[in-house]
Amino acid sequence: MVKECFKRYGAAAFMIAVVSAALLLSGCAKTEGTAPTEEAEAKAVCRIGLSNDSYVIERWLRERDIFVSAAQELGAEVNVQNANGDVDEQISQIEYFIKKQMDVIVVVAGDCEALSDVMRRAKEAGIKTICYDRLIHNSNCDLYISCDSTQVGRLMAENMAANIPEGGNIFLILGPKNDDNVTKIRDGVFEVLDKSSIKVAYEANCDGWLAEQAYTYVKEGLKKERNIKGIICGNDDLASQAFKALAEERLAGNVFLTGQDGDLAACQRIVEGTQEMTAFKYTEEQARLAAKYAVLLAQGEPLSDVTATIHDGAYDVPYLRMEPIAVTKENMDSVMIEGGFRTKEDVYLNVD
Repeated sequence: MVKECFKRYGAAAFMIAVVSAALLLSGCAKTEGTAPTEEAEAKAVCRIGLSNDSYVIERWLRERDIFVSAAQELGAEVNVQNANGDVDEQISQIEYFIKKQMDVIVVVAGDCEALSDVMRRAKEAGIKTICYDRLIHNSNCDLYISCDSTQVGRLMAENMAANIPEGGNIFLILGPKNDDNVTKIRDGVFEVLDKSSIKVAYEANCDGWLAEQAYTYVKEGLKKERNIKGIICGNDDLASQAFKALAEERLAGNVFLTGQDGDLAACQRIVEGTQEMTAFKYTEEQARLAAKYAVLLAQGEPLSDVTATIHDGAYDVPYLRMEPIAVTKENMDSVMIEGGFRTKEDVYLNVD
Protein backbone atom coordinates (compact mmCIF):
# COMPACT_ATOMS: atom_id res chain seq x y z
CA MET A 1 0.00 0.00 0.00
CA VAL A 2 2.84 2.39 0.86
CA LYS A 3 4.62 1.49 -2.38
CA GLU A 4 1.44 2.10 -4.38
CA CYS A 5 1.03 5.51 -2.74
CA PHE A 6 4.60 6.41 -3.58
CA LYS A 7 4.23 5.32 -7.22
CA ARG A 8 0.94 7.15 -7.65
CA TYR A 9 1.73 10.49 -6.04
CA GLY A 10 5.50 10.71 -6.29
CA ALA A 11 8.24 11.46 -3.80
CA ALA A 12 7.25 15.04 -2.96
CA ALA A 13 3.68 14.25 -2.01
CA PHE A 14 4.71 11.15 -0.14
CA MET A 15 7.24 13.11 1.89
CA ILE A 16 4.59 15.69 2.80
CA ALA A 17 2.40 12.86 4.09
CA VAL A 18 5.26 11.39 6.10
CA VAL A 19 6.17 14.75 7.65
CA SER A 20 2.54 15.45 8.47
CA ALA A 21 2.22 12.08 10.17
CA ALA A 22 5.36 12.74 12.16
CA LEU A 23 4.04 16.08 13.37
CA LEU A 24 0.79 14.45 14.36
CA LEU A 25 2.59 11.74 16.31
CA SER A 26 4.53 14.27 18.37
CA GLY A 27 1.31 15.44 19.96
CA CYS A 28 -0.74 12.26 20.17
CA ALA A 29 1.39 9.41 21.42
CA LYS A 30 0.64 8.05 24.88
CA THR A 31 3.33 7.27 27.39
CA GLU A 32 3.82 3.53 27.89
CA GLY A 33 2.02 2.02 30.86
CA THR A 34 -0.47 4.88 31.24
CA ALA A 35 -4.24 4.76 31.04
CA PRO A 36 -6.59 7.37 29.57
CA THR A 37 -8.87 9.35 31.86
CA GLU A 38 -12.40 8.12 32.54
CA GLU A 39 -13.74 11.19 30.70
CA ALA A 40 -11.69 10.34 27.60
CA GLU A 41 -12.82 6.72 27.75
CA ALA A 42 -16.46 7.77 27.96
CA LYS A 43 -16.16 9.94 24.84
CA ALA A 44 -14.30 7.30 22.78
CA VAL A 45 -16.06 5.30 20.06
CA CYS A 46 -14.19 2.27 21.40
CA ARG A 47 -11.50 1.35 23.88
CA ILE A 48 -8.38 -0.53 22.79
CA GLY A 49 -5.82 -2.17 25.05
CA LEU A 50 -2.31 -2.43 23.56
CA SER A 51 0.18 -4.69 25.33
CA ASN A 52 3.71 -4.67 23.97
CA ASP A 53 6.35 -7.23 24.91
CA SER A 54 9.11 -4.59 25.20
CA TYR A 55 10.76 -1.75 23.34
CA VAL A 56 14.28 -3.14 23.08
CA ILE A 57 13.99 -3.15 19.27
CA GLU A 58 14.09 0.24 17.52
CA ARG A 59 10.86 -0.23 15.55
CA TRP A 60 8.47 -0.82 18.45
CA LEU A 61 8.38 2.70 19.87
CA ARG A 62 7.72 4.11 16.42
CA GLU A 63 4.93 1.63 15.70
CA ARG A 64 3.35 2.19 19.11
CA ASP A 65 3.10 5.92 18.43
CA ILE A 66 1.70 5.43 14.93
CA PHE A 67 -0.87 2.92 16.17
CA VAL A 68 -2.04 5.20 18.98
CA SER A 69 -2.24 8.23 16.72
CA ALA A 70 -4.14 6.39 13.98
CA ALA A 71 -6.60 4.91 16.50
CA GLN A 72 -7.21 8.30 18.10
CA GLU A 73 -7.86 9.82 14.68
CA LEU A 74 -10.64 7.24 14.31
CA GLY A 75 -12.10 8.22 17.68
CA ALA A 76 -10.70 5.36 19.76
CA GLU A 77 -9.00 5.59 23.14
CA VAL A 78 -5.88 3.47 23.62
CA ASN A 79 -4.48 2.16 26.88
CA VAL A 80 -0.81 1.26 26.31
CA GLN A 81 1.06 -1.20 28.51
CA ASN A 82 4.71 -2.32 28.31
CA ALA A 83 5.64 -5.72 29.74
CA ASN A 84 9.39 -5.00 29.64
CA GLY A 85 10.10 -8.54 28.46
CA ASP A 86 8.28 -10.14 31.42
CA VAL A 87 5.78 -12.78 30.26
CA ASP A 88 3.94 -12.92 33.59
CA GLU A 89 3.58 -9.15 33.50
CA GLN A 90 2.13 -9.31 30.01
CA ILE A 91 -0.41 -11.90 31.12
CA SER A 92 -1.37 -9.59 34.01
CA GLN A 93 -1.77 -6.70 31.58
CA ILE A 94 -4.13 -8.69 29.38
CA GLU A 95 -6.09 -9.78 32.47
CA TYR A 96 -6.36 -6.11 33.41
CA PHE A 97 -7.74 -5.31 29.95
CA ILE A 98 -10.30 -8.10 30.36
CA LYS A 99 -11.34 -6.71 33.75
CA LYS A 100 -11.67 -3.25 32.21
CA GLN A 101 -13.89 -4.78 29.48
CA MET A 102 -11.90 -3.27 26.64
CA ASP A 103 -13.50 -3.56 23.21
CA VAL A 104 -10.31 -4.82 21.57
CA ILE A 105 -7.02 -6.14 22.89
CA VAL A 106 -3.95 -5.87 20.64
CA VAL A 107 -0.88 -7.85 21.68
CA VAL A 108 2.75 -7.95 20.56
CA ALA A 109 3.54 -11.24 22.27
CA GLY A 110 6.63 -11.91 24.29
CA ASP A 111 5.88 -15.63 24.31
CA CYS A 112 3.62 -17.07 21.63
CA GLU A 113 2.80 -20.14 23.74
CA ALA A 114 2.40 -18.69 27.23
CA LEU A 115 -0.27 -16.15 26.24
CA SER A 116 -2.63 -18.66 24.61
CA ASP A 117 -4.86 -19.20 27.65
CA VAL A 118 -5.33 -15.56 28.61
CA MET A 119 -6.08 -14.59 25.00
CA ARG A 120 -8.78 -17.25 24.80
CA ARG A 121 -10.23 -15.92 28.05
CA ALA A 122 -10.43 -12.49 26.46
CA LYS A 123 -12.37 -14.00 23.57
CA GLU A 124 -14.70 -15.78 25.98
CA ALA A 125 -15.35 -12.42 27.63
CA GLY A 126 -16.59 -11.07 24.30
CA ILE A 127 -13.48 -8.99 23.58
CA LYS A 128 -12.02 -8.87 20.08
CA THR A 129 -8.33 -9.79 19.89
CA ILE A 130 -5.53 -8.96 17.48
CA CYS A 131 -2.12 -10.62 17.35
CA TYR A 132 0.25 -7.96 16.10
CA ASP A 133 3.39 -9.16 14.27
CA ARG A 134 3.67 -12.38 16.33
CA LEU A 135 1.03 -15.12 16.14
CA ILE A 136 -0.08 -16.38 19.55
CA HIS A 137 -0.65 -20.11 19.25
CA ASN A 138 -4.09 -21.67 19.75
CA SER A 139 -5.61 -18.30 20.62
CA ASN A 140 -8.27 -18.04 17.90
CA CYS A 141 -7.63 -14.30 17.51
CA ASP A 142 -9.91 -12.17 15.36
CA LEU A 143 -7.01 -10.89 13.28
CA TYR A 144 -3.33 -11.60 12.81
CA ILE A 145 -1.44 -8.81 11.09
CA SER A 146 2.22 -9.28 10.25
CA CYS A 147 4.86 -9.30 7.60
CA ASP A 148 5.47 -12.65 5.87
CA SER A 149 8.33 -13.87 8.06
CA THR A 150 8.97 -16.95 5.94
CA GLN A 151 9.58 -14.63 3.00
CA VAL A 152 11.93 -12.56 5.19
CA GLY A 153 14.00 -15.71 5.73
CA ARG A 154 13.95 -16.49 2.02
CA LEU A 155 15.12 -13.01 1.09
CA MET A 156 18.04 -13.11 3.51
CA ALA A 157 19.11 -16.58 2.36
CA GLU A 158 18.68 -15.71 -1.33
CA ASN A 159 20.93 -12.70 -0.87
CA MET A 160 23.52 -14.85 0.88
CA ALA A 161 23.38 -17.49 -1.86
CA ALA A 162 23.74 -14.85 -4.57
CA ASN A 163 26.86 -13.43 -2.94
CA ILE A 164 28.56 -16.76 -2.24
CA PRO A 165 27.43 -19.00 -5.14
CA GLU A 166 30.43 -21.25 -4.58
CA GLY A 167 29.11 -22.10 -1.11
CA GLY A 168 30.83 -22.09 2.24
CA ASN A 169 30.18 -21.78 5.97
CA ILE A 170 27.87 -19.19 7.54
CA PHE A 171 26.43 -18.43 10.98
CA LEU A 172 22.70 -18.11 11.72
CA ILE A 173 21.89 -15.81 14.67
CA LEU A 174 18.15 -15.49 15.30
CA GLY A 175 15.77 -14.23 17.98
CA PRO A 176 14.10 -16.30 20.74
CA LYS A 177 12.57 -19.66 19.97
CA ASN A 178 9.31 -18.65 21.67
CA ASP A 179 8.73 -15.99 19.00
CA ASP A 180 6.61 -17.58 16.27
CA ASN A 181 8.25 -15.38 13.64
CA VAL A 182 11.67 -16.82 14.42
CA THR A 183 10.46 -20.27 13.44
CA LYS A 184 9.05 -18.87 10.21
CA ILE A 185 12.26 -16.97 9.40
CA ARG A 186 14.32 -20.10 10.00
CA ASP A 187 12.01 -22.13 7.75
CA GLY A 188 12.45 -19.60 4.96
CA VAL A 189 16.23 -19.55 5.39
CA PHE A 190 16.62 -23.31 5.12
CA GLU A 191 14.11 -23.54 2.29
CA VAL A 192 16.72 -21.67 0.22
CA LEU A 193 19.96 -22.89 1.79
CA ASP A 194 19.02 -26.56 1.49
CA LYS A 195 19.19 -26.09 -2.29
CA SER A 196 22.63 -24.45 -2.15
CA SER A 197 26.19 -25.34 -1.17
CA ILE A 198 26.03 -23.10 1.90
CA LYS A 199 26.38 -24.77 5.29
CA VAL A 200 25.22 -23.32 8.61
CA ALA A 201 28.30 -24.02 10.72
CA TYR A 202 26.96 -22.34 13.86
CA GLU A 203 23.43 -21.42 14.98
CA ALA A 204 22.18 -19.57 18.07
CA ASN A 205 19.05 -17.87 19.41
CA CYS A 206 19.09 -14.58 21.33
CA ASP A 207 16.66 -14.62 24.27
CA GLY A 208 14.28 -11.68 24.27
CA TRP A 209 15.97 -10.36 21.12
CA LEU A 210 18.82 -9.08 23.31
CA ALA A 211 21.34 -7.82 20.78
CA GLU A 212 24.34 -8.18 23.10
CA GLN A 213 23.90 -11.94 22.92
CA ALA A 214 24.57 -11.81 19.17
CA TYR A 215 28.00 -10.35 19.88
CA THR A 216 28.74 -13.19 22.31
CA TYR A 217 27.49 -15.84 19.91
CA VAL A 218 29.52 -14.58 16.96
CA LYS A 219 32.64 -14.57 19.12
CA GLU A 220 31.82 -18.09 20.29
CA GLY A 221 31.13 -19.27 16.77
CA LEU A 222 34.42 -17.90 15.46
CA LYS A 223 36.29 -19.96 18.04
CA LYS A 224 34.71 -23.07 16.54
CA GLU A 225 34.82 -22.06 12.87
CA ARG A 226 36.75 -19.02 11.72
CA ASN A 227 36.51 -19.67 8.00
CA ILE A 228 33.06 -18.21 7.44
CA LYS A 229 31.65 -16.27 4.51
CA GLY A 230 28.46 -14.85 5.96
CA ILE A 231 26.16 -14.27 8.92
CA ILE A 232 22.37 -14.16 8.72
CA CYS A 233 20.90 -12.22 11.65
CA GLY A 234 17.26 -12.22 12.73
CA ASN A 235 17.13 -8.42 12.72
CA ASP A 236 19.37 -5.38 12.26
CA ASP A 237 19.83 -4.94 16.00
CA LEU A 238 21.45 -8.37 16.18
CA ALA A 239 23.41 -7.52 13.01
CA SER A 240 24.85 -4.43 14.74
CA GLN A 241 26.36 -6.61 17.45
CA ALA A 242 27.49 -9.22 14.93
CA PHE A 243 29.25 -6.42 13.03
CA LYS A 244 30.93 -5.28 16.25
CA ALA A 245 32.29 -8.78 16.83
CA LEU A 246 33.45 -9.04 13.21
CA ALA A 247 35.16 -5.65 13.41
CA GLU A 248 37.10 -6.72 16.49
CA GLU A 249 38.22 -9.83 14.63
CA ARG A 250 39.15 -7.73 11.56
CA LEU A 251 36.55 -9.54 9.49
CA ALA A 252 34.05 -6.71 8.94
CA GLY A 253 33.49 -6.16 5.24
CA ASN A 254 34.90 -9.59 4.40
CA VAL A 255 31.93 -11.52 5.80
CA PHE A 256 28.51 -11.00 4.20
CA LEU A 257 26.00 -9.77 6.78
CA THR A 258 22.21 -9.64 6.52
CA GLY A 259 19.40 -8.53 8.83
CA GLN A 260 15.87 -7.15 8.77
CA ASP A 261 13.86 -4.03 9.74
CA GLY A 262 15.70 -1.30 7.81
CA ASP A 263 17.29 0.24 10.93
CA LEU A 264 19.30 3.38 10.24
CA ALA A 265 22.55 1.77 11.40
CA ALA A 266 21.96 -1.11 8.99
CA CYS A 267 21.26 1.27 6.11
CA GLN A 268 24.51 3.07 6.90
CA ARG A 269 26.45 -0.20 6.95
CA ILE A 270 24.93 -1.23 3.63
CA VAL A 271 26.11 1.89 1.79
CA GLU A 272 29.45 1.63 3.58
CA GLY A 273 29.84 -1.97 2.40
CA THR A 274 29.85 -3.79 5.76
CA GLN A 275 26.30 -5.19 5.58
CA GLU A 276 24.87 -6.64 2.41
CA MET A 277 21.11 -6.29 2.86
CA THR A 278 18.20 -5.74 5.20
CA ALA A 279 14.74 -7.21 4.75
CA PHE A 280 12.62 -4.08 5.04
CA LYS A 281 9.02 -4.22 6.21
CA TYR A 282 6.48 -1.42 5.87
CA THR A 283 5.87 -1.46 9.61
CA GLU A 284 4.43 2.06 9.77
CA GLU A 285 1.68 1.01 7.38
CA GLN A 286 1.19 -2.17 9.40
CA ALA A 287 0.61 -0.12 12.54
CA ARG A 288 -1.91 2.15 10.80
CA LEU A 289 -3.81 -0.83 9.39
CA ALA A 290 -3.86 -2.54 12.77
CA ALA A 291 -5.47 0.56 14.29
CA LYS A 292 -8.02 0.73 11.49
CA TYR A 293 -9.03 -2.92 11.85
CA ALA A 294 -9.11 -2.71 15.63
CA VAL A 295 -11.74 0.01 15.39
CA LEU A 296 -13.70 -1.93 12.76
CA LEU A 297 -13.70 -5.03 14.98
CA ALA A 298 -14.86 -2.98 17.95
CA GLN A 299 -17.74 -1.64 15.90
CA GLY A 300 -18.74 -5.11 14.73
CA GLU A 301 -17.83 -4.42 11.13
CA PRO A 302 -16.75 -7.35 8.93
CA LEU A 303 -13.15 -7.40 7.69
CA SER A 304 -14.28 -8.17 4.16
CA ASP A 305 -10.93 -7.35 2.53
CA VAL A 306 -8.99 -9.75 4.76
CA THR A 307 -9.35 -12.98 2.78
CA ALA A 308 -6.28 -14.99 3.80
CA THR A 309 -6.07 -17.20 6.88
CA ILE A 310 -3.26 -18.77 8.90
CA HIS A 311 -3.38 -21.78 11.20
CA ASP A 312 -2.46 -20.93 14.79
CA GLY A 313 -2.18 -24.58 15.84
CA ALA A 314 -5.86 -25.05 16.53
CA TYR A 315 -7.77 -22.47 14.49
CA ASP A 316 -7.65 -20.82 11.08
CA VAL A 317 -7.57 -17.09 11.83
CA PRO A 318 -7.87 -14.08 9.48
CA TYR A 319 -4.42 -13.03 8.31
CA LEU A 320 -3.46 -9.64 6.89
CA ARG A 321 -0.06 -10.31 5.38
CA MET A 322 2.47 -7.59 4.59
CA GLU A 323 5.26 -8.28 2.09
CA PRO A 324 8.94 -7.50 2.82
CA ILE A 325 11.47 -6.18 0.33
CA ALA A 326 15.21 -6.82 0.17
CA VAL A 327 17.09 -3.52 0.47
CA THR A 328 20.67 -3.45 -0.78
CA LYS A 329 23.10 -0.75 -1.86
CA GLU A 330 21.57 -0.86 -5.34
CA ASN A 331 18.01 0.06 -4.30
CA MET A 332 18.71 1.94 -1.06
CA ASP A 333 17.93 5.33 -2.60
CA SER A 334 14.75 4.27 -4.39
CA VAL A 335 13.23 2.33 -1.47
CA MET A 336 14.43 3.97 1.73
CA ILE A 337 15.23 7.56 0.73
CA GLU A 338 12.78 8.33 -2.08
CA GLY A 339 10.19 6.36 -0.13
CA GLY A 340 10.61 8.81 2.75
CA PHE A 341 11.70 6.28 5.37
CA ARG A 342 15.26 7.61 5.75
CA THR A 343 17.04 10.81 4.71
CA LYS A 344 20.00 10.76 2.39
CA GLU A 345 22.02 12.79 4.90
CA ASP A 346 21.48 10.16 7.60
CA VAL A 347 22.07 7.10 5.43
CA TYR A 348 25.24 8.45 3.78
CA LEU A 349 26.53 10.13 6.93
CA ASN A 350 29.80 8.17 6.93
CA VAL A 351 30.29 7.98 3.17
CA ASP A 352 32.48 10.57 1.43
